[in-house]
Amino acid sequence: MNPKGPRELEIQSLTRQCNETLVLFILADGDKHGYQLSLEIEERSDGLFRFNHGTLYPILHKLEKDGWIRGTWARGGSKRRRKLYALTAKGRRHAAAQREAWQRFFDAFFGIVGEMI
Repeated sequence: MNPKGPRELEIQSLTRQCNETLVLFILADGDKHGYQLSLEIEERSDGLFRFNHGTLYPILHKLEKDGWIRGTWARGGSKRRRKLYALTAKGRRHAAAQREAWQRFFDAFFGIVGEMI
């Protein structure tokens, strides 16, 4: 997605793009397992954003396929293998573009909504 203004955040895919952006920015703080990602997003949003397995893992798979994150298998404390996700350089660039696109989107949105009241 090339940032060209608020239109690149298509209405039909706002939720998906919002969720992807949240994941990218949490990973910007450091590598995390899927469950850690989910908990941190929920905590940092005071519960406003919540992910279940059926939502989070398809997002992670897509981001990995797009080359924005990298997953590596590691042994956890229980000796169970868990996948650790990290943001790639390509993912950092995409996250920066997403931040700009969301900022333009909300500037335009609140430019209209803010005038109503």
